[in-house]
Amino acid sequence: MELRIYNFKCLSFLAILFMLTATGLSQEQEQNWFMPDLSGEFKECAEGTFMEIVDSIPLRGTQYRIRVPENWNGTLLSDLDYYKSANSPRNLKLLKMGYALSGTKRRPGRMMAYDPAHEIHDIISVLDIFEAHFGEPAQTIQLGCSGGGTITIAMAEIHPDRIDGAIALCGATSPWMANTHLDALFVLKALLAPELPIVDIPLRGAETDKIAAAWKKAIDEAQQTPGGRARIALAITIGQWPAWGGPGKAPSEAPDLNNTKELQESMYQSLIRLLPRKGTFGTTMIELAAPGQIKGNTGVDYDAFYKNGNELYKKAVETLYEEAQLSSANDLNKVNDFPRLKADASAKQWWSKPGRTHVGEPKVPFLRMSTTGDGLVYPAMVKGYEDLVKEKGYSALLRTAYVKRWGHCTFSVGEWLAAIETMMQRLETGEWPSTTPEDMNKLAKKLDKNSKAAYFNYKTVQKYNRTWVPTINDFVAQ
Repeated sequence: MELRIYNFKCLSFLAILFMLTATGLSQEQEQNWFMPDLSGEFKECAEGTFMEIVDSIPLRGTQYRIRVPENWNGTLLSDLDYYKSANSPRNLKLLKMGYALSGTKRRPGRMMAYDPAHEIHDIISVLDIFEAHFGEPAQTIQLGCSGGGTITIAMAEIHPDRIDGAIALCGATSPWMANTHLDALFVLKALLAPELPIVDIPLRGAETDKIAAAWKKAIDEAQQTPGGRARIALAITIGQWPAWGGPGKAPSEAPDLNNTKELQESMYQSLIRLLPRKGTFGTTMIELAAPGQIKGNTGVDYDAFYKNGNELYKKAVETLYEEAQLSSANDLNKVNDFPRLKADASAKQWWSKPGRTHVGEPKVPFLRMSTTGDGLVYPAMVKGYEDLVKEKGYSALLRTAYVKRWGHCTFSVGEWLAAIETMMQRLETGEWPSTTPEDMNKLAKKLDKNSKAAYFNYKTVQKYNRTWVPTINDFVAQ
């Protein structure tokens, strides 16, 4: 382990490459579902001095990075993905503002052996290393996006002894996410493509490409008929997928939810980007994590799931079925009669362990955020967690916020800073400041005037369909 001192002025892109090469750190890229790349060149550097530790954790070998500025304000921001994003404009700005930052690099092989509990262990190890070198922070905020958001939710629930606050952005509860993904595909399979697979699809290869082409053909053909368009809308509504969301660049602006034609077209454009293929491997990674299959729908009433959906989506569905001269009730009966998939007890047992799922019991102030155009970590899950937290009696510790933007983890610097400042105010005063969209946008612009700020009031589902809290039977695999 080496402690190094740098001046911010020294951090040019070439210097970063030299530093990484000198420490023997490779820059291999792993698939990451179109998350914004925060590891590349930046245009402006702050001025000042910081100390840095770059090393790997013994035994597991996970690489980590810690930076502490000369003007440290006593707060540590811990992020699963800090290692690669350290030189992003956001994190350099936070360093200049006086925050210490620490975190890890995602381990090779994560795609085939995903385990958020192990990632939490790594983060705890980095916190121990930080305290050994720099002392205990006045306060520690765990934050992160995507997988970093997933472990942040768990840290808020099971490690209040190590963190003081938590900010999860586009963070999934993996078993919930897997089955939300299943539901829309199950409806499509039952009504449009009974011969096509929806689980146990390889991550990549010729078979995956063949399945992807077949699914795209089925959906493209369905979109050409009134009945097919109605059934696509039904699947999105039951599955509680966003009507506007997916990887890459948005094909259009967000639709007017009161315009049935515009809404359905957006549903189709989103769906074809989220169908099974090598680029949509997020839930396949979850399937591969545990021994056995976590996805299942035995006992599910899809008519009830439909009723829980977004009210404006349901209105569009009924209009589309009327135009097609078909009965949505008949199709719901067909879906309910279609052969089901049973989750394996061994998978439920594996996912029941602490850190691998979430149970709605945050023990520290917790801000949970989502982009509403996230087609991987469905925004509807935020509603499910919020309702579960309320049921468990922890609502005073939770606030939620939504940003109107296409994509997964596509928050602006200003939106990130507004979230962090909101948490700082909560920790310093003991009371939540306003988290209305108007006030969050003002704060984002104040902290970074060049950033976009798109917090807004999101009309979500009536009730999230796939909340799962393990029982003792799940824990012992009965």
